[in-house]
Amino acid sequence: MPADIRKILTQVDEIHLEMGKTVSPPTRRAVACAVIANPFAGRYQEDLSELSEIGVELGDLLTKRCLAALNIAPDQAESFGKAAIVGEGGEIEHAAAILHPKLGTPVRAALGKGPALIPSAKKRGGLGTPIDVPLGHKDAAFVRSHFDAVEVRITDAPRAGEILVAIAITDSGRPLPRIGGLQKHEIKGEDGLR
Repeated sequence: MPADIRKILTQVDEIHLEMGKTVSPPTRRAVACAVIANPFAGRYQEDLSELSEIGVELGDLLTKRCLAALNIAPDQAESFGKAAIVGEGGEIEHAAAILHPKLGTPVRAALGKGPALIPSAKKRGGLGTPIDVPLGHKDAAFVRSHFDAVEVRITDAPRAGEILVAIAITDSGRPLPRIGGLQKHEIKGEDGLR
C-alpha cells in the first residue's frame, strides 16, 4: 500500500553568520517531512511490514525533495539523518518500522552513496511536537564536523492517527567546525566509519 500522505513540508535552513564570523559558503540543511496516516493507529499489529514498505516510498520521495530544495546534485550531499513522530494512537515501534528496515536503501540510492549509518530519532507526540533530526556524514561516521541536528515541527501534526516522517540532507557540516578528528578530505568511504 502506498503512503496515505496528508501533508508534505520542505524547508531549508541557511547559516551565514556565526559568532560574528561569516560562514562561507553558508551551512545549508534541508528537511523534508511527510505526514501520513498510520494504518495501525489504535490497535496492535504483529506484522509491521506495511510500514516498512512505506519507508521505502518516503525514503526516496523525501530525499529527492531535500536535494531539490538545496538545488544540489546527489554527490554534493554531505550528511543525512532521519526521524519520526508517532501520534498518540500509535506506538514507537511504528516509527521504527518506517525508519529502520528499508528506508535507508532508497536514501542511499538517491544520493548515489552513503555507507555510514543514518542517524535517527523517534518519539510519540501530538500536534506541534518538535523533533531534532540528528545528522552525520553520509560516507564516514567519524567525521565530527558533521555531527549536528536540525529541528522540525509542523503545527498541525501529527494527529492521533498519523506519523510525521522526516529526512534531512546537508551540503556541508556545522558552521566553523574546529574540534578536530577525521576531516572530510581524509574519508576513505570503505566501511561507513572512516
